[in-house]
Amino acid sequence: MRGAAIWRPAAPLRYNHAMPYLIDGHNLIPKLGLHLDSIDDEMELVAVLQEFCRLQRRTAEVYFDGAPAGRSGTQKFGMLTAHFVRSGTTADNAIKARLAKLGRAARNWTVISSDHEVQNSARNVHANFTTSDSFARQLKYARGSTPRAKAERDLSNDEVDEWLNFFNKRK
Repeated sequence: MRGAAIWRPAAPLRYNHAMPYLIDGHNLIPKLGLHLDSIDDEMELVAVLQEFCRLQRRTAEVYFDGAPAGRSGTQKFGMLTAHFVRSGTTADNAIKARLAKLGRAARNWTVISSDHEVQNSARNVHANFTTSDSFARQLKYARGSTPRAKAERDLSNDEVDEWLNFFNKRK
């Protein structure tokens, strides 16, 4: 039959890997096996995300809420920007405000959060979104698929002493 429509299955949705991320940090921390009650939990996540961004050549913004007075603000870590949201507001609200500020450009971003309210905000501005669980799996895969450096050999006691002397002289 000429001109008849041929049914074809829909193409699978493809994930645009060039999109930058907006990440709910405290949502992601426990999904990676890190602990929210640890003093360095946020900086441990920053290190993981910084490495991911470097390897994937992607930019990301991560939001942490509950920053104590004098500790709130924004800090750059290479291709990663960390936002430490002051106490009294939440990372969720900061992410929603960022999406609103992006306007139409929000559709070029991917939001990482398991919070349904944040996901709905992403959906409303046509941004992509994924859960923290799903992104944690992606992070683990990316970390596992990168080539590892060969194990370094242990230094002898003499070599350790030599390095200690070297650094002590520099002071």
